[in-house]
Amino acid sequence: MPALALIVVGTFAGHAVAGPNGLLAWGGYHRALEARKTELAQLDRQREQLRHHSALLDPRKADPDMADELVRKDLGLVRPDEVIVPLD
Repeated sequence: MPALALIVVGTFAGHAVAGPNGLLAWGGYHRALEARKTELAQLDRQREQLRHHSALLDPRKADPDMADELVRKDLGLVRPDEVIVPLD
């Protein structure tokens, strides 16, 4: 009976140290957490940039330069008196 109890306690102790959620797995969790924090910061910057662009295109107070740039880029519209200089 004591040997069986020792085996059970040893099994639980082994899982507590080397199991998927054990002490040895904490390092991997920490690295994954840091990677996710970096990714979250990058996505927050991208979201702020998109929020800024959408504020510039608000129909009530649209920025004329931003609207003109998007129309020219997306639709390829050019006035007859303009000269296009390709940068490529």
